[in-house]
Amino acid sequence: MSDLERRYLRLLRAYPADYRRLRGAEIVGTYLDLAGPDRRWPSLADAADLVRGGLRQRLRAAGADDLIPGIRLAAVLAFLAATALASVWSVLELRRPAPEMGLQPVGPFISIAAVAWAAWLVAAAGYTLSTRRYARHLLWAAVLLTALVVPVSPLTGLNRPPLFVLAPQLALGVIALGMPERPPLAARMALLPVSALAAAVAARLFENGNFFAGYLSFEAVSTPLAAGAVLLVVTLMVALDLARRRDFRGGWALLILATPLGLLALRELAQGAVGRNPDWAALAATALTVSVAGPALLMLAVAARARIGQVHSGPSCPNCGSPR
Repeated sequence: MSDLERRYLRLLRAYPADYRRLRGAEIVGTYLDLAGPDRRWPSLADAADLVRGGLRQRLRAAGADDLIPGIRLAAVLAFLAATALASVWSVLELRRPAPEMGLQPVGPFISIAAVAWAAWLVAAAGYTLSTRRYARHLLWAAVLLTALVVPVSPLTGLNRPPLFVLAPQLALGVIALGMPERPPLAARMALLPVSALAAAVAARLFENGNFFAGYLSFEAVSTPLAAGAVLLVVTLMVALDLARRRDFRGGWALLILATPLGLLALRELAQGAVGRNPDWAALAATALTVSVAGPALLMLAVAARARIGQVHSGPSCPNCGSPR
């Protein structure tokens, strides 16, 4: 057995054991036939394809094969929410803080996050106007720039938004990476209007408000919670509409979005935990708790779906894992 075949077999562990016994040799043989003669390691594309296929088969065996469409739906909703929030924060970035706030501006902006917000808007334009290949690259760039804001800020000594702004944006971005290669036309056409509407609302909101405090103004502090409420209502409406047709991907989308929904209420959750204005430590601890609780809730739902499927169905098909 070659090293390449052995490594493909390790990746094949992503599939259920019964499926590996039945189809494993055929799958590995196909990848070996397509690999170059000098290749010693599986390519990243092959590894991702094997893991994705294994996950799909495990979900199918658990009776939760509609989770994948739920991920795609959640990704589209997350991307819409992330671009709307980026529009709001872009407007705020142009509002210079008062000198007594002690915030060091970054050129015409109030923080280094202005680059990340611009990347989100460019990604929205990319999905609306460009090809899917370049649009996905733009989305990855927006997520990466958002993640880099926190470590870059202390290195440069420049101001950054607080954690209750960055954490939900990053969580929405990670979920948005699960979007289908070609999102629905209605979603793509809604990206720029939603961004423009959010920017217009933000311009009105910060027109006469206490925006001189930057991200700590009352209007800015209230924005994530309001965005979370809108996202929750929209997701519930979509889930209920789909459920009428016995399509439960909306329910999965709601579970997947539980983490960013919790992070959008991060400041309020942290404040309830400490009973005062939360500091960075309280926000970080609450963010960690929400980030663990959301995926745990999703895994419990998958396990419950599998248990229900075992009770109400017969043995599984050895080829596809679906109940007979």
